[in-house]
Amino acid sequence: MVNTVQNPGTQELRPGIKNPVQETLLTPRFYTTDFDAMANLDLSAYEEEFSAVLEELRSDYNRHHFVRDEEFEQSWEQIDERTRLAFVDFLERSCTSEFSGFLLFKELSRQLKTRNPLLSEAFTLLARDEARHAGFINKAMSDFNLSLDLGYLTKHRTYTFFKPEWIIYAVYLSEKIGYWRYITVFRHLEAHPEHQYYPLFRYFESWCQDENRHGDFFKVLLRSQPQMWQSWQGRLWARFFLLTVFATHTLTVDERADFYDTLGLDAKEYNRHVVRKTNETSLRAFPEVLDTEHPDFFRRLEKCSENNANNQKIDASNKPKWVKFLLKLPSNCSTLWNLFRIYITKPIDAEALRGEVH
Repeated sequence: MVNTVQNPGTQELRPGIKNPVQETLLTPRFYTTDFDAMANLDLSAYEEEFSAVLEELRSDYNRHHFVRDEEFEQSWEQIDERTRLAFVDFLERSCTSEFSGFLLFKELSRQLKTRNPLLSEAFTLLARDEARHAGFINKAMSDFNLSLDLGYLTKHRTYTFFKPEWIIYAVYLSEKIGYWRYITVFRHLEAHPEHQYYPLFRYFESWCQDENRHGDFFKVLLRSQPQMWQSWQGRLWARFFLLTVFATHTLTVDERADFYDTLGLDAKEYNRHVVRKTNETSLRAFPEVLDTEHPDFFRRLEKCSENNANNQKIDASNKPKWVKFLLKLPSNCSTLWNLFRIYITKPIDAEALRGEVH
């Protein structure tokens, strides 16, 4: 029998079931959309590319990948409490994010089944992968005597409505930044195996290929809709979602610097690398991207992270709500100002570089 470890520092809904993390701007969100509009997407201009990515999804290269081997069958008592808490937090957020994708894709596949069968099939295959990821992560949590009640999450999480175009921008970036997050950790641990304290990390290389394929699918959806990359509105939305995803990633990585430290990674450098590579990848899909090499780009993002940390300290105090609001006002204004300055900085025109991007 495998020994599990105790779980100090966590709150439980019931024995062994972790109380979900409180919803904030930085926690993974659950989404819904306009299913009629999604069913009516015209993909005819990219029919060949759609067929290619659909065939990739049908191939299911990872059908036998997410199987726990004998290395999981051991006690994890040797993992110290600080590392364990940081790792469980990572597992919970990753599981919630994957499960969120599963719910969205599963509902899309159901709603589109009779109106757009091929698109419905694609979303069914995407849901298959996300469910597989979420289940594998949740099983890893059970090694630490905890798991998430995914049915509870389904019923109790807030669902945010996004138009189909917003879903496409956001999910493309979520999948591509997920690829760079996982592959960066995998390559680092491959070079520094002394920091690999749990076998889940060995699965990241093939895992991130699922993320990459999903991103390629949403790239086809994006490029098939001319208004998303030929119009000035499309350019503004592309920059908005890039900025939102990069700001959220920066704040989240900084908040969870302890986790990256347990892997021997510098959180700031890790974040910069992932953001740069995701921005570079986005040149292939978006009409324009942010200038991550601008001398003020990361300085301003990291200032937002400092502001967030300051606000968390204020929130943790016993001061009245109105006092907290006033105390956080300078930080909030600073964050909005820095994000606005990044947004209006001259972007990189991806369409002008289209012939050079591979």
